Formats: sequence, C-alpha cells, structure tokens
Amino acid sequence: MTTPAHPSRSLIVNMQVADVERSRAFFLKLGFGLDPRASVEGQNALLVFGDEASVMLSSRESFAQYSKLPAGDPSTHALALYTFTVGSKDEVDAVSATALAEGATEADGVEDFGFMYTRSFFDLDGHGWQVMWVDPAAKPGAPEPAGTTTA
Repeated sequence: MTTPAHPSRSLIVNMQVADVERSRAFFLKLGFGLDPRASVEGQNALLVFGDEASVMLSSRESFAQYSKLPAGDPSTHALALYTFTVGSKDEVDAVSATALAEGATEADGVEDFGFMYTRSFFDLDGHGWQVMWVDPAAKPGAPEPAGTTTA
C-alpha cells in the first residue's frame, strides 16, 4: 500500500434518503455516531463511521441542491456499494442482525473466505451495504505465524 499524498484528508460520502430522521435512527442503532454540528433536523445528518470516514444523509431536496445531476433511485439502480469494517466475525453478525431487525433486507448471506468474513444488506432506501471483518494476521505485511517458512 502506498502512502497518500495528503494523509490528513477524510472521506465524506453524501447520499440521498427518503426520510433523514428514520435513516439516522437506523444507522445510530448500527453503532455509528452523529456529528450534530453538521446536522439539520429533517434536512441532513452527518454520521461518523470512524476517524476518517463519514456519511452525510440528505433529504432528496437537500441532495438535489448539491448534486448537479439528477439523483438515481437506490431501490432500482445501484448507485454505489458501501463497505465498512468491524472488529470481529461476531460483530459482522451482530451489526447485520440489527440492520435486518430494523428493516433492512438481506443482500447476501455470510461469505467466509477464512481471512475475510462478510454479510451484506440493503438499507431502508435500498442502498447496498457490506459489513466486513478482515483477519489482522492476514493483512499484507503482517508477520507470519511462528514456525512457518517461506520459499
């Protein structure tokens, strides 16, 4: 992996939702934070996913003001796929179970590749999400387990 030219940058994804307050409540139940400084009731809500990533949930009207193109319908067209990592396989299952209990629909069942474990769902508006755990020992540059040799 190369070092970015501007490592202090963070990513904010903007997405349209039918009901900001309903979507905000949904994502808060999945464990994400809310930045009230950048949130306006009924218009937008800035959800914090981690130190360097956030999602701005915007009403369709608010989103249209900033998007210079017509907005697509996430329930009929894939606009993007959103993936976030969690700390364990159990957390993948817990977040996915909460999403499904709160009205999401399952996109894929468990995908277990040994070093990576995922589940996917469509949120309340139809946006596709994947919850992923990656074994830290399997990441590039990780030390090999004791007693192994490479040829």
